[in-house]
Amino acid sequence: MRRRGVLLFAAVPVVITAAAYFLAPTDSAESPAKPPVSAEQLARQDAKSRAEQERAEDDKLIASLPAGLAAPAKKELAQQIVASAENSTLDWRGAYGYIEDIGDGQGYTAGIIGFCSGTHDMLILVENYTKAHPDNGLAKYLPALRKVDGTDSHEGLDPGFTAAWKAEAKVAAFREAQDTERDRMYFNPAVRLAKLDGLGTLGQFVYYDAMVFHGPGTNATSFYGLRERALREANTPSEGGSEKAYLDIFLDIRKKAMREKRKGIDTTRIDTAQRRFLYDGNFRLATPLVWQVYGETYKVP
Repeated sequence: MRRRGVLLFAAVPVVITAAAYFLAPTDSAESPAKPPVSAEQLARQDAKSRAEQERAEDDKLIASLPAGLAAPAKKELAQQIVASAENSTLDWRGAYGYIEDIGDGQGYTAGIIGFCSGTHDMLILVENYTKAHPDNGLAKYLPALRKVDGTDSHEGLDPGFTAAWKAEAKVAAFREAQDTERDRMYFNPAVRLAKLDGLGTLGQFVYYDAMVFHGPGTNATSFYGLRERALREANTPSEGGSEKAYLDIFLDIRKKAMREKRKGIDTTRIDTAQRRFLYDGNFRLATPLVWQVYGETYKVP
């Protein structure tokens, strides 16, 4: 996931057992004491679980709401806005074969959502793709991908991995696999949780872009950590709060997190895009839409 140097934790569901709620020190020599889990950490994990797993009451509520960002036209628009910030283009489909090391400490960044060799999501993509298509051109790099996961290393990937990725991106099944993993790991959880928080189409996009950039982890600088910080300062609409006020605070917190991680980082994807939509009162992300990223103007009629 291309996040300009922001750390991504593994995008895999974590099951919390009853023991996770009682991590008190123990006198057993065979069971060393574990650090306590804070209420904030538990809240983040619960939010992640609600976003990624079906729950009857949540599903009933979501089914009663408008499609929002999940509507085909809005979903297309969302990919275009993200692509303007990630690849400086509206042609997000042109990024299936994209791959390079952008020097952010996360190894190779590739594909439509910036899957990274160092942040687990690229490994998950190639593993799942290989289960369905064992003879694909990337399968032989799985041992190397497992070894470099969590690092910026290219060991075992160079020199052939980038060429193999570009070649595989010409295969329709691999493009479909990228779409599937983008939706499963990023788009669907972001939109689902935003709806549970009472946010409209714009708020759903704000969550999605934050998920893309910061990653779906539960540490303080990942998406669920940022949301938890925002909840300390404002109520979501589902809690009776103002949608504009909540999103304004969320964007403030996200912008600060971006700058804390990387001084001098360009934050125009917030300043002259999402914040502009918010201050214009465009909560439905209605088109025509005009925004700027990195000084370049984009328009969707």
